[in-house]
Amino acid sequence: MPTIIKGQPTSAEIRDHLKAEGRPVLVAFSGGKDAIATELALQDAGIETVLAHLYYIPGRTPGRTLDFVEQGLTDLEKALGKPIHRYPHPSFYRWLNNFVFQPPERCEVIEAARLPIPDYATMWTFIREDLGLAPDTWIADGVRASDSIVRRASFTRHGIMKPKDRKVSAVADWLKGEVLDRIAAANINLPVDYELFGRSFDGIDLRFLKPISERFPDDFARILDWFPLADLELFRANMETNR
Repeated sequence: MPTIIKGQPTSAEIRDHLKAEGRPVLVAFSGGKDAIATELALQDAGIETVLAHLYYIPGRTPGRTLDFVEQGLTDLEKALGKPIHRYPHPSFYRWLNNFVFQPPERCEVIEAARLPIPDYATMWTFIREDLGLAPDTWIADGVRASDSIVRRASFTRHGIMKPKDRKVSAVADWLKGEVLDRIAAANINLPVDYELFGRSFDGIDLRFLKPISERFPDDFARILDWFPLADLELFRANMETNR
């Protein structure tokens, strides 16, 4: 039974509303289970969607990301029958501009480069423009109330549909079981991220770096191209283990 969110319509009613508008919906597509379920739910409602993925680490091919993430996205493109457009995540710029895992000799270069520091609103405005979508196109995400008390409270306070920033959580009242059941019904396999981390890749801390270094050494080397001191996370973990 779906979660009841006080003072809010059901996600089915939300999807009916989006369908009635008769316009495409832009899906913030991380490649994780909730994003996949969001896309499937919107498809079920007969809503035209466009998928956009924000990648954390640029790959060796322009406009692409780490190989293991790319493989997951490519598999999902085949399963969902549509392209997944790739764009750099704002966190990538934030990490560089804050000198995360950077040696001293790189800091001056990064500072001189004056890299942009886009926020999410700016990034989605750019994505809409790049994809030829109207400025007020809804952006659907897979945020769900059952994930945490904080998220449930946010929905109660701010709503499932947020007209000001044009964000909508299309499966807000779904439980984890509903998400997994819908994905299974579509015969879609979750990306390897779930085998490695139990979630989709979204950071450069030890939780992600250690499994990547062990399973995908080429991707780990690519992370070190951008963040050379990231391997200190592994060094510190080894030191603590060997105390």
